[in-house]
Amino acid sequence: MSETNKIILGIVVFFAAGFIMVGTNKQQSKEQMEAASNIRNYVAIQTMANDKCPIAVKKETGEQVFFPSETQSDKETYITLKWVGENSKNGGFKTASCTLKASLGGISELIIDDKVVIKK
Repeated sequence: MSETNKIILGIVVFFAAGFIMVGTNKQQSKEQMEAASNIRNYVAIQTMANDKCPIAVKKETGEQVFFPSETQSDKETYITLKWVGENSKNGGFKTASCTLKASLGGISELIIDDKVVIKK
């Protein structure tokens, strides 16, 4: 066998081994796929809440909120973000609560100082 044939054969074997390794590593169990799906769903709900809720609170109160003081969720269907107002002594809001349900794809409940602003 010439040197060129040996090099070509080595390259072919290298690529074949690579394809076999990639093919066997991509197989996941049902539990792994379900866990990954649940994580992606929770991240999507949380991202949507972090996008929509601060805008809704600012629209109603005129105050911008950043990081929620409390977060509640079942990690599958809903997430509730709660804020404590920083300017409550100067006429700002005291508390705000925003709940986002995945089934609605948006805010299902917005409560500011115990006053229901949105209820779906």
